[in-house]
Amino acid sequence: MSDRVTMNPYISDVVVDLEAPDDIALADRMKAGREQILTELRKVIIGQADVINQVLNTLFVGGNSIIVGAPGLAKTLLIHTMAQVLQLKFSRIQFTPDLMPSDITGTDLVQEDPATGRRQMVFAPGPIFANIVLADEINRTPPKTQSALLEAMQEHRVTIQGRTYNLDEPFYVFATQNPIELEGTYPLPEAQLDRFMYHIIIEHPPYDEEIEVVRTTTAIQNPKLERPVSGEDLIAFQELVRKVPVSEPVMRHALDIVRATRPKGPTSPDFVNKWVAFGASVRAAQYLVLGGKARALTSGRYHVSFDDIRALAHPVLRHRIITNFHAQSEGVTTDLITDRLLEVVPMPRSGM
Repeated sequence: MSDRVTMNPYISDVVVDLEAPDDIALADRMKAGREQILTELRKVIIGQADVINQVLNTLFVGGNSIIVGAPGLAKTLLIHTMAQVLQLKFSRIQFTPDLMPSDITGTDLVQEDPATGRRQMVFAPGPIFANIVLADEINRTPPKTQSALLEAMQEHRVTIQGRTYNLDEPFYVFATQNPIELEGTYPLPEAQLDRFMYHIIIEHPPYDEEIEVVRTTTAIQNPKLERPVSGEDLIAFQELVRKVPVSEPVMRHALDIVRATRPKGPTSPDFVNKWVAFGASVRAAQYLVLGGKARALTSGRYHVSFDDIRALAHPVLRHRIITNFHAQSEGVTTDLITDRLLEVVPMPRSGM
């Protein structure tokens, strides 16, 4: 790659000067690392390319994502395999109705010093102290316990008994939900949903991929996984992503899409006013831009395009648009609303 890249004139007439040769080398390393990770994952995971791409994008940005799909679609296997390939500490928390916040964060225990016989309080870390935390069936535990994840997801730390403990970097939370069973589940609070970068839907694979899944999983499996990218690499990639420039028209387009989701606003389409109770927060625009930056870099580009923003609109907005009873009675989904938004929200002209 050249150390001087001219951006697409449709996007902007800005010329980007990369700050250092190290940035160019790291960008090449990031793109190559993504391909190597994909190669390793394909040894275990069949198909699900879109899902894997969104998970990787989450890792490169440094966010958290929620994965929704029926049982048996390898949600847990995907995240566990990802942790193995990246040499990261993995922790799986099975969320149940009787799970307590301390079961996630840890707690202070009374411990006796064998030498002195004195007793003292010692902190026993919970499963949140890992690099990749899988919150399995997160909606099966009450909101009080779900809220134990809020500080960890946002601040990468936990506070217990007035003391704050920092979590090791990199740190990610991937949550799963089963969309079929609703009995005994609790809806996630909007404040917690908003902290997930993407709402990823995993569906049954096509016939050819499904027969390959059956073939491979019913034979002897002992894949040897290489480890092409480390946790330190991911931290460096996250810093590089934030250096990617975004032209004013592209950033405005991301914000225009988000603002159009809010009913009764000056730019709200009629169908939004009819079907939406609450629109997306500013976090949606932030994640559209950050995700667009990661998508551009892993595609070998140093600029964010309109296509990058629009390609990520569904996973970013899916859980942030709250529909009203009109939409629910008419079977209108947030994905359909997003489709309509992408049709009606105009792209700014170059030079705005």
